[in-house]
Amino acid sequence: MGQKTPAHEAHMDFPQRFSNLPEYAFPRLRSLLDHHPAGGDVVHMTIGEPKHPMPSFVSEILTQHVHEFAKYPPNDGAPELLAAIAAWVGKRYGVNVDAEKQILTLNGTREGLFNAGLSLCPENKSGKKCNILIPNPFYQVYAVSTAAAGANPVFVPALAENEYLPDYTSLPTSVLDDTAICFICSPSNPQGAIASADYWRDLIGLAEKHDFKIFADECYSEIYRDTPPVGALEMADKLGADPERVVIFHSLSKRSNLPGLRSGFAAGGPKTIAEMKRLRAYAGAPLPLPLQRVATAAWQDEKHVQENRALYVKKYDVADQIFATTPNYKKPSAGFFLWLPVDDGETAALKLWQETGVRVLPGAYLSRKVSGPDAGTGYIRVAMVAPIDEMQNGLHAIKDCLY
Repeated sequence: MGQKTPAHEAHMDFPQRFSNLPEYAFPRLRSLLDHHPAGGDVVHMTIGEPKHPMPSFVSEILTQHVHEFAKYPPNDGAPELLAAIAAWVGKRYGVNVDAEKQILTLNGTREGLFNAGLSLCPENKSGKKCNILIPNPFYQVYAVSTAAAGANPVFVPALAENEYLPDYTSLPTSVLDDTAICFICSPSNPQGAIASADYWRDLIGLAEKHDFKIFADECYSEIYRDTPPVGALEMADKLGADPERVVIFHSLSKRSNLPGLRSGFAAGGPKTIAEMKRLRAYAGAPLPLPLQRVATAAWQDEKHVQENRALYVKKYDVADQIFATTPNYKKPSAGFFLWLPVDDGETAALKLWQETGVRVLPGAYLSRKVSGPDAGTGYIRVAMVAPIDEMQNGLHAIKDCLY
């Protein structure tokens, strides 16, 4: 006799809210490349995982506080960590924030960006389903947060003619009136574009006019060429905007080369942070206390950040020299990615892998196809995170193979 399907499995349903998500970028890349042999020594330039030295004090602090793994960590952050973050925000942006009421520690910014949509997006606005504005291309958690909140994603292209930042001011009034949240990344991933003071002024004014919140993903804020990028909370404070209007998200992953620490924070108005804390009390994953001690020291120290930034400045110079004659090459202002124009990103990535062994990410894996200009297909993203000699060899291979 054949085996029967158990009755409890016959009519099993699964939610549809995430059914239209494309395959995530890196499994998608493996499907594209891995059944072809590499054309040379493999050089990984896909994932934005920093490879520079982490701060020297990490292991000592962990050793001193290893006994605290035996304690439940405070969900909202240890007082010392909150105070260190508040002090850093004050020093970096000139904004005084209440450590207890205006800051929430996170298990990395991805967790915070996802849960912020659940915490802060209303079920409807003026009786209609809410819109959430998303730059295109984008960090993929923005779309997943939008889907989880049950909102409409509105993908806005970040094109060369707009300095690779989304022009939210160009959207129809009907779209903006139904908008609850907009995501913005500055410095941007993948293009390394920086929102100017004027850009923030226009966006904050737009948010006040149409009553929506700004989620400012600023995790690349400390990697730049010369001038520190202006911040969203900084501009909101200068403009006298509603303190609940802006939420900023920061991380130690890029700033301090500690991606495995999974430590970040959100800062905003006290009502906003209270709502985020409410959800996190039930569903959050607090950072273990020994790791919070490391994070505290990291936010209090700028020396390692300056050394890290100096290494990236050298990498910018190398990239600028290699691609000096490449048509439409755009020097990144910040971050550690190159956003290189090609005819087709998938074709270019496969050719590069088969002929050189260099792995890069097709731009389309970071964007969505919507009506209007395609923001991702004609690009590849190149992560400049490897040691400088390895990175230089990889960039030369890209230049020789594709240009």
